[in-house]
Amino acid sequence: MQKLNLDFEEEVLILGVDPGQRIGLSIFYYGKEIESSFHSSVEELVFHIIEILGSLRAKRKIVKIGNGNMKVAKQIVSTLNLKFCSSFELEFVDEQKTSLKIKNFNQRGKRDMLSAKYISQRNGYRYSILPLSITG
Repeated sequence: MQKLNLDFEEEVLILGVDPGQRIGLSIFYYGKEIESSFHSSVEELVFHIIEILGSLRAKRKIVKIGNGNMKVAKQIVSTLNLKFCSSFELEFVDEQKTSLKIKNFNQRGKRDMLSAKYISQRNGYRYSILPLSITG
């Protein structure tokens, strides 16, 4: 994507996260979804997010997390802030009506990934997260 140098889209990297027992992740870069996945632990998710944030160059990096399970959401934010050494923007997003109630639909985390996609497209209150190396 970077090599194509797509000037028609704003250079923004958006990660949508659906926190819960299975954590859904949806990644948008230059306005296109480039990944949809689910993770079974916060540590696994944070490691993957750090790889994405560190490898893709973007003017703005935004992590949007659903507010459905704030315990897991706060654990993701604090772990990410401890392990990622650069700044990013954070939004807690209202995730009401992002999960489809279809019987047997969550095979292999499909519902969690779809919820993460919807979360990535919503707006919430934005915070700037500075790395602990800067803030001390």
